[in-house]
Amino acid sequence: MQEYAALRRRTFAWTALRLFYLCVCLCVSQPSGARAQGKLQVNIGYIAYAKPAPALYDLYAVPKDEGERGAALAIAENNTTGSFVGQTYELTTTVVEPGQSPVAAARALADKGVRLFIADLPTPDLIQVADALRPLGALVFNAAAQDNSLRGADCRPNLFHLAPSRAMLTDALAQFLVVRQWRRILLVIGPRPHDAEYAASFWNSAKKFGLKIVAQKPWTFGPLAKARSDSVTEAAALTFARGIDYDVIVVADEANDFGDYILYRTAEPKLVLGTQGLVATSWSPVHIAWGAEQLQTKFLRFAGRHMRPIDYQAWMAGRAIGDAAVALKKADASAIRAYLVGPDFSIGVYKGVAATFRPWDLQLRQPVLLAQPMSIVGIAPQPGFLHQRTTLDTLGFDLPETACHFK
Repeated sequence: MQEYAALRRRTFAWTALRLFYLCVCLCVSQPSGARAQGKLQVNIGYIAYAKPAPALYDLYAVPKDEGERGAALAIAENNTTGSFVGQTYELTTTVVEPGQSPVAAARALADKGVRLFIADLPTPDLIQVADALRPLGALVFNAAAQDNSLRGADCRPNLFHLAPSRAMLTDALAQFLVVRQWRRILLVIGPRPHDAEYAASFWNSAKKFGLKIVAQKPWTFGPLAKARSDSVTEAAALTFARGIDYDVIVVADEANDFGDYILYRTAEPKLVLGTQGLVATSWSPVHIAWGAEQLQTKFLRFAGRHMRPIDYQAWMAGRAIGDAAVALKKADASAIRAYLVGPDFSIGVYKGVAATFRPWDLQLRQPVLLAQPMSIVGIAPQPGFLHQRTTLDTLGFDLPETACHFK
């Protein structure tokens, strides 16, 4: 009995010592401002246009909360970490209706002290918001716009990019085609401006990696992928590629008007890649490797739907802000910017390697998934593509190629 009592006393003393040590560690890890004045509050604004109402039945319907739910999940995760280090995070979402100004919405949040913004906006509005907020020292994190110009002549020193550029996406496809030795390309281009931009980006990627575009065809048969008649088969569309010697078709159809129609309807049995068929993307609901299944499941429970690329990109933005605030123990925008482009920052993105920001254009380096509707076919950078700094810089605009010069 005496030995048992002594053992209990030693166990109690050891447990008390461990609890004391844990309390000391937690106190040391808290920011000084949090210890003296309470928790550090990190305020983040989210700005997006209202999503248009879908048709009666639209397979491509965009959820009204696309992007915002990804940012909200990041805030929830940040608050979990923040509870141990004396930080709290708050997300304020502003939905801009048609005809309203996203710049005015951003300034309204800035007037309340917000200096960190996540934005799902088209390129012209994104530039205006970044320019309007720059004199205030605010940072904007681009969660959606893929235009190459944003990483080139239209870059801004306060505008970070979590969305991959079109160049990164088309480079990923080009690398895959090189590895498969499918080098002869038929490029089919839709009538919309973004289709032309995607096609121009693929031309650059083809030149960069040694592919040959043997023919370029405009799509002139309308949005057959969205046709609602009982019969959507058009003979002219089935034979538009006849007589061309090519390995694969690359489609430029960002509006999903016709790209899916081409699959299985060509005169010869050929694979389709690009904006439909095998697509290059930052995220896909079928991606479950490298722990991605945990994020997929967490988001599904949190939002009640699958995570989409813009959700994922907004989530990365929120997590990058949170990681910086924890490391710095403050939420100063200028300090966060310096930290994000510095050597100490990296973020896990569930794609096999940590992601970092390119200091020359503030683009997040990240692997790009090559996905078909029910499986991941590959991931870029592809094996064999080497780089003196990181293989992630084989995707998109490397330092010698950049047209970005911060003013």
